Amino acid sequence: MIKKILVSQPKPTSDKSPYYDIASDLGVEMVFRPFFKVEGLSSKEFRQQKINLLDYTAVVFTSRHAVDNYFKLAKEMRVTIPEDMKYFCVIETIALYIQKYVQYRKRKVFFGDTGKIDSLIPLMQIHKNERFLVPQSSVHNNAISSLLDAQKLKHTECVMYRTVTNNMSEEEVKSFDYDMVVLFSTTGVKALKENVPGLEQGEVKVAAFGPATSKAVVDEGFRLDLEAPTAEHPSMTGALKAYLEKNK
Repeated sequence: MIKKILVSQPKPTSDKSPYYDIASDLGVEMVFRPFFKVEGLSSKEFRQQKINLLDYTAVVFTSRHAVDNYFKLAKEMRVTIPEDMKYFCVIETIALYIQKYVQYRKRKVFFGDTGKIDSLIPLMQIHKNERFLVPQSSVHNNAISSLLDAQKLKHTECVMYRTVTNNMSEEEVKSFDYDMVVLFSTTGVKALKENVPGLEQGEVKVAAFGPATSKAVVDEGFRLDLEAPTAEHPSMTGALKAYLEKNK
C-alpha cells in the first residue's frame, strides 16, 4: 500500500496545489524533495563570455530562473537596465514575474501563449530591429539559436545559470522509506541513482512524467509503474490520483 510519496520537485508555493488534495483525499504523505537545484553564475564567471548587457535592447526569457539571474547579474555588475528595455517571455506567468524587478509596462513586456519560443516569433518579428539577448542554462541545445537564425533576428545566447545535483544527506539516504518516487526529468532519474546508489526497487513504485523521463527510468534499470501524460490524464497529479485510487 502506498503511504509515503517522494515528489522530486520543490514544494508547491500555493496551498491549492492538487498534490495537497491527493494527500488529504487519499491519506498519503507527500514529501517534496528536488534532486537538483538551479545555481546562478557569478559575475566573474559571466564576464568570461564577454557579454555586455547594455549592448542589447531586448531580452528573451524562457524561465523564471533566467529572469532572476539576469537581474541578479545586472545588480552585481552595477549595470542599470534602461527603462526602455523590452522583455519577451514565452508565457504570461513569466511576464508577470518580471514585476518583482521592474515596473510592468505593457509597451515593453510581450509574451507568448504556449510556453515555447515559437509563439514569441510573430511578436519578435514585429520588433525585428531589436538586439535580443537570450539567457540560458549551461545545459541547452541550439534549438532557440537555430530558430532565431531562420527568422533573421539579431540575437545572442548566453549562459546565466546551471543545474547542479542537490545531493541527499547521509541521513536522508539511510532513512529512505518511500513507497513511491515521482520523477520529472532525465536529470532527476540520474540524480536518484547517484543519491541512492544501492536502491533496490522491490515494492517501491516509480512514476515518470514525459517520454524522455520514462525511457531514462527503464534505461537506469528501474521498473516503470506509472507514466504520464496520457490522453486520459495530461497531468502528473491526475495520473497519480487515478493510480492511487486504483491501487488502494
